[in-house]
Amino acid sequence: MEKRFVGKVALVTGATSGIGQATAVRLAAEGAVVAVNARPTGDATETLGKIKEVGGEGFAVVADMRDPAQVVAMVQETAQRGGRLDYLVSNAAINPFRPWDTTTVEDWNDLSETNLRGTWVVTTEAAKQMIKEGHGGAICCTSSISAHVGSPFQTAYCATKAGISMWVKAFGSVVGTHGIRVNAVEPGWILTKMAAPMFDDPAAVKYYEERIALHRPGEPTELAGAIAFLLSDDASYVTSATLLVDGGFIVNAEL
Repeated sequence: MEKRFVGKVALVTGATSGIGQATAVRLAAEGAVVAVNARPTGDATETLGKIKEVGGEGFAVVADMRDPAQVVAMVQETAQRGGRLDYLVSNAAINPFRPWDTTTVEDWNDLSETNLRGTWVVTTEAAKQMIKEGHGGAICCTSSISAHVGSPFQTAYCATKAGISMWVKAFGSVVGTHGIRVNAVEPGWILTKMAAPMFDDPAAVKYYEERIALHRPGEPTELAGAIAFLLSDDASYVTSATLLVDGGFIVNAEL
């Protein structure tokens, strides 16, 4: 595998499973030292083990994305322990799959504080650190096709992901002068624990398989490859962009 990130340090939030874990391992395999974010109640051991298996280096950093103070401290800890901060993958998110009429204020707050405000805090703090260090950098956020397509069981989630996609466009336009690129991936149906409730519904499985152009769900490693591209110098002229990684679902979706 090509080593595009040797000598670089990356922070990946929500890195204990799914897309975040696959991305942390991919970046480490390509030479980056990876700070693996876990919740205070989480465990980064599995991800760190996978990083070791590919010959990479990493360390755990703990923060609840709903707590801005913890997020700020996590960014600072990453830069201190890693010696610098070159890349951020803002991936941490929740998705409770609830109908609109049973979604509570508490649900809304958890979703917006984790997904949207958490993204805002970690991206701004990472950018400040990169500007302080003076070497530029790259940020990639995990948005979703839910930024474009509504779902009866993800109404609040859709709103947070649309906010992330718009934030990437706006934020990238103001930090580019510092050599910082900001982009997002918009995953479709990916085989992760978060998406597991969809797999339990035969009608949902049939719906997605019929409308995805590739007729299959995606793997977390396929998202990791797209994220690695957006962080790398191969995407050196790409910023404020959102990249659909959905197997061709959007083009066939029935709204």
